[in-house]
Amino acid sequence: MESTKQAPISKPARRPHRVNAITATLGIAVLLATLFTAWTPNSLLASNLQNQLNLILTPQAEESSPIVTPRPQLRVGIVAGHSGNDSGAVCTDANGQTDLTEADVNLAIAQIVKANLVAAGFQVDLLNEFDTRLNGYRAVALISIHNDSCQYVNDEATGFKIASSMETRDVNRAQRLTTCMVDRYQNTTGLTFHAGSITNDMTQYHAFSEIDPNTITAIIETGFLYLDREILTQETGRVAEGVTKGILCFINNENVQPTPIPTFSP
Repeated sequence: MESTKQAPISKPARRPHRVNAITATLGIAVLLATLFTAWTPNSLLASNLQNQLNLILTPQAEESSPIVTPRPQLRVGIVAGHSGNDSGAVCTDANGQTDLTEADVNLAIAQIVKANLVAAGFQVDLLNEFDTRLNGYRAVALISIHNDSCQYVNDEATGFKIASSMETRDVNRAQRLTTCMVDRYQNTTGLTFHAGSITNDMTQYHAFSEIDPNTITAIIETGFLYLDREILTQETGRVAEGVTKGILCFINNENVQPTPIPTFSP
């Protein structure tokens, strides 16, 4: 028997999604509006178009925390007395042979002071006695380290001496540096302040007139190489610690009891 085929039922044509078209149209309109708002007349040039478009379409990173600029390091100068020039005071043994020089002792102390200050976050220059860098040298402080005679003078020839520059533009700060140095060095080493033997060589120390007058400076003789030789050579770290603490007392504006310091006329 012959079968009867039914004609296929045609499906209605699919209507375009007006919502999607409208959404797309609005999106392009918003984008173009954004572009025209962001662009200046110069930015309408074809050469800038792609860059502007990329900038808007590229996800931007979240605003990061502000960069904290580290504080600049304060500079401190340490002069190793007589270094690079001469031996300074010379100590001899029973046979008349040199067994110790002031320059060596000064340098050993100065090197430890430098290491201490660097560890505390300062920029430190280790300078020779007549270092060319002293001309116009600028720093928050400059300390010159020396020592006194190897010869026996008397039983009172022991202890330390400190003098500051009166050529500075800030005499009050210069006196504060000296006061800090006296107090901290004496408390750290147990040595006494031997003010009575401060000489013109200290008060008129050559570097005082060479450096920038805004640099606060002092010269210290950390001991007598005869009676104080043991602490100077066997406890060098403690001696250097006393110098370091004096410098930090000044820079950090620490409390210190005023120490009477006599004024010497040239």
